[in-house]
Amino acid sequence: MPWKSCCAILVAAGNSSRMGAQMSKQFLALCGKPVIVHTMLAFEQAEHISSIVVVCREEDRAVMQQLANQYAVHKLYAVVPGGTTRQRSVAAGVAAVPKDTAYLAIHDGARPLIQPKEIDATVQDAYKYGAATLCTAVKDTIKIQDGDGFISSTPVRDSLRAVQTPQVFERGLYERALSLADQECADYTDDCQLVEHIGYKVHLFTGGYTNIKITTPEDLPAAEAILKQKRGGWMRIGHGYDVHRLASDRKLVLGGTEIPYEKGLLGHSDADVLTHAVMDALLGAAALGDIGTWFPDTDPTYKGADSILLLQEVVRLLQKHDYQIANIDATILAQEPKLKPYIQSMRSRLADAMGITLDQVSIKATTEEGLGFTGEKQGIAVHAVCLLEK
Repeated sequence: MPWKSCCAILVAAGNSSRMGAQMSKQFLALCGKPVIVHTMLAFEQAEHISSIVVVCREEDRAVMQQLANQYAVHKLYAVVPGGTTRQRSVAAGVAAVPKDTAYLAIHDGARPLIQPKEIDATVQDAYKYGAATLCTAVKDTIKIQDGDGFISSTPVRDSLRAVQTPQVFERGLYERALSLADQECADYTDDCQLVEHIGYKVHLFTGGYTNIKITTPEDLPAAEAILKQKRGGWMRIGHGYDVHRLASDRKLVLGGTEIPYEKGLLGHSDADVLTHAVMDALLGAAALGDIGTWFPDTDPTYKGADSILLLQEVVRLLQKHDYQIANIDATILAQEPKLKPYIQSMRSRLADAMGITLDQVSIKATTEEGLGFTGEKQGIAVHAVCLLEK
């Protein structure tokens, strides 16, 4: 089936009142990442999605953009403020999509477990029928209740479906439906219902049961359990080692922190030996080579480069392979200078660069009692180990 442009509109403008959280549920941590990041990354990885528009509260726009940058969501096209209702929020998203967009994939930002293959299948279904939605077969017997609280009827279960998102529509079709609803001052909580109102049939694509929506507090641990089961609980250990010679007329930079000393480390970049060892540990755990593979010292691009920025590139690479960092433990071997006053700064800079918390980063410094290369003050070496989860 030929590929057509399809923009994902991620609706994340709700007030999270049923969640009982002080912050937006989109930013609650789910297996180490904010809920909305899982959602954005699924659409980033879907082959049939050409761009992404996030609709959120005005006060959340800057954070949304920052998260997209941090987690390498390259398809993000715009972050726009939502409206007072879901329909108005979607309309704001529609107004912001690229002009050449042919299809719209509307999805709840709080459905973070959606799989790229489910997205692609629903989009392809919409290519065929003009409108399609992901759904699941209903497991329970459903009863219709009358006004007095008694059962009035029992629908045939085989014909019942629980509608989810994404809901995908040909753009012109959806805009016509939206225009009519505006004329009639009608407001719908479901996009399929909006399109059905103009007499168009929406095709149902049946998926699995893991695409749950984070709505109430008990949904979050359930989502974590599903996500961990999908990942299989894989863990990978990595070890990194780096050493640089001390030289005059160079700054001494360790863990992104400049340390006052009469000498600095010699190297093609800023020679931040601590950050280099951490990068090698991360790359090694993921079996993705080493820093020489990704940032060769023969490339003038990295002449004098800030190693913290290179570490951020490594983190983005890990995220593309669905790895998250559990912890880092590093040991600096240096006879001089005394590094204890700078340990907290190094930990903070590295934690920020990797998008993890301070208590996930351990840094220790030791001398070698005057022995060997480092003990004779010729250079500084670092050993680093890490644990990755997938």
